Amino acid sequence: MNIDLFIKNVKVYNHSFKKFIQGNVAISAGKFFYIGKKDMNAFEPKEVIDGKGRFMIPGLIDIHLHIESTMVTPSTFSYGIIKNGVTTIVAEPHEMANVFGIRGIQEMIDKSDHCTADILYGIPSSVPATQFETTGGAIDIMEIDELAKNESVACLGEIMDYMDVITKPDCKTNRIVRHVKNNYPHLPIEGHCPKLMDEDLSRFIFAGIDSDHTHQTIEGMEERIRLGMFIEIQEKSMTPEIIQHLVEHDYGEHFCFVTDDVMPDSFVDQGHLNHIVRKAIKMGMKPEDAIYASTVTPAKRMRLYDRGMIAPNKIADFLLVNDIQSLDIDQVFKNGIKVYDYKEKYEQEFQSKQFPADFYESIKLAPLNTEDLNIKAPVNNGNVSCRIMTISDGSTFTKEKIADLQVINSQLDWENSPFCLIGVFERYGINGNKALGLVGGDTIKRGAIATTYSHDNHNLLVVGKNKEDIILAANTVIENQGGYCVVENGKVLSFLKLPVGGILSEEPLEQIAAEMKKLRQAMKGLGYKHYNPIMSFSTQSLPVSPELKITDLGLVKVNESKVVDLFV
Repeated sequence: MNIDLFIKNVKVYNHSFKKFIQGNVAISAGKFFYIGKKDMNAFEPKEVIDGKGRFMIPGLIDIHLHIESTMVTPSTFSYGIIKNGVTTIVAEPHEMANVFGIRGIQEMIDKSDHCTADILYGIPSSVPATQFETTGGAIDIMEIDELAKNESVACLGEIMDYMDVITKPDCKTNRIVRHVKNNYPHLPIEGHCPKLMDEDLSRFIFAGIDSDHTHQTIEGMEERIRLGMFIEIQEKSMTPEIIQHLVEHDYGEHFCFVTDDVMPDSFVDQGHLNHIVRKAIKMGMKPEDAIYASTVTPAKRMRLYDRGMIAPNKIADFLLVNDIQSLDIDQVFKNGIKVYDYKEKYEQEFQSKQFPADFYESIKLAPLNTEDLNIKAPVNNGNVSCRIMTISDGSTFTKEKIADLQVINSQLDWENSPFCLIGVFERYGINGNKALGLVGGDTIKRGAIATTYSHDNHNLLVVGKNKEDIILAANTVIENQGGYCVVENGKVLSFLKLPVGGILSEEPLEQIAAEMKKLRQAMKGLGYKHYNPIMSFSTQSLPVSPELKITDLGLVKVNESKVVDLFV
């Protein structure tokens, strides 16, 4: 039989036995044809590669991520993941959906068509995620029906408003879930349910949602697996206790590894899903088990039965790795064709103005002035008790704290308090909403930060210790049609321009990574204390992440699902 590629002398990962077996591999028409002991004389290969005893593992599969978290376009993202051995992803574009609605999703799918990596999509189910924010677009049943026709759609994306799911049977989210269950039973339904346990968790699963990718504890993970949930482990859940528990228990069919959100500088410096797998191995997981959780189980979860393993008739996506412990990648093959070699030149093709013209003109917000930052108090003079959003290093969750601030001539004197002003300004030209609050804890101690990259609504989010720096940061972002700006003493310390919808850049990945690193350092220089200050800051407007957040409608008590007043 004529075959395209014969790879001899490799240690082939076998998914059934979870072990490596020395042998040879034949590939035909982009698929694996033969894995065994026969040599090349049994075939008529067009090309032969000597594996030199290296390890052959399937291309890595990441089934829960957001391309927009890296602030790049699909083509840039594909360039980045291929050299990290990730050949298939399921991305959920709910950030672009929040900005542009169904057009944002369709444009992301369209821009993925010619990428080297297979980029599949989850239909964003929670746009907007709650009733407590203004967005530029919305996704409902009509949009889901349209998107479900696209062959690139693999699932219904994460159900974020978990409190509504378990308390409001007739809410929009439950209507969507029921519609997908009834009309598209082949689509997995992805979940987001931090901290839910016992009956509340059962209610969530009963609604039809059977996975969770949020921050896990041993108790919560066991409860989810016991009740039939599939667990998607991202890096923040990879504590020594969690990994040891996974090592000691036979949970191999019930979890996979995912990245969820990867910042561009981390992407360049550490890698992608391969970083997660490498970390799991270093923490004590057998390489064979870590590989299983990044190839076989994610493929099964998304019903991608044509990939994720090295077996006849499966898509020939694979890596050649010299050292399985360090997972250093020598070569990457997609559909049986070499697409990356660490010894060869690998450069990104630059593309600009890929999107429609209006995608670069999405910030419809007038420049701010100092009066926009005044907070009128309920008393003329004296002290007043306020709710304070409190940031903690190690988590994107926040806490509520009550503290007294001084009032002078009916104005809250926040500039002379221990806290920062935090504000959200609606940017779509829909209603002109704004909301102001206070933030403390591990946030900045001087200067200001502003961004339109604020989950999930992507309105303008500002935090600062004085009005002048806040105005400079905010207006720099507004004038440049989106971005991330850090200011101190009337000087811009760092600015990352994000002109596509106010959330993406078309610049090369390495350039964005360098600018992100500078941005991160500038934030820490202002006193921000967090393992990921970018994500910590951007999620302060995310009203599905506990405990107290802020949107253009005001302060939101997440677990109580209500807007509360700044003043107690």
